[in-house]
Amino acid sequence: MTTKTVFTTGEAAKICKVSQQTIIRCFDNGSLRGFRVPGSKFRRIPRDHLFSFMKENGIPTDALESGKKKVLVVDDDQDLVDLICDGFKRDGNFEIRTANNGFDAGMQVREFRPDLVVLDVMLPDINGKEVCQRVRSDSALDMVKILCISGMVEQDKVEELKVAGANDFMQKPFAIDDLVNRACELVDLERNVSS
Repeated sequence: MTTKTVFTTGEAAKICKVSQQTIIRCFDNGSLRGFRVPGSKFRRIPRDHLFSFMKENGIPTDALESGKKKVLVVDDDQDLVDLICDGFKRDGNFEIRTANNGFDAGMQVREFRPDLVVLDVMLPDINGKEVCQRVRSDSALDMVKILCISGMVEQDKVEELKVAGANDFMQKPFAIDDLVNRACELVDLERNVSS
């Protein structure tokens, strides 16, 4: 991602964490400058124009600068958080932040704008289903993927999480490499490290 000099509207939408329609609308109304591919209606956005657009609209530019995906790990078990963070660090494709309760998670999601939230379903102050619903109720967070983790087994509860907005679920205990692989799949990344 970092070496690209021109982006499609879809790529620009992923980088800005907005819908592709929003990028097209901004392109068409002139607030996001770019060009159309000759002989087609495809829109292209040069890197410097995208960077300026992100700065003007208060969108963090680190995704454009580093090419890393942002992951927020939410669990009240600090040992597990450390293990998960180590797994993502070894992969090298992720910028990582953590939270150990639902309140912090909510604040971090809005401020950090992660590509992925690894969410423990059983938090001390709020349950994972409610966190999913809150994230999904904010259209600015449409691009955020949610991977729920829990030791709970009931299949109907897993379905409820997916209905509430979770993209995927993993049963504890799991291998950290499996979690990182699943995370990479969710955010369309190739793995760096062979597992």
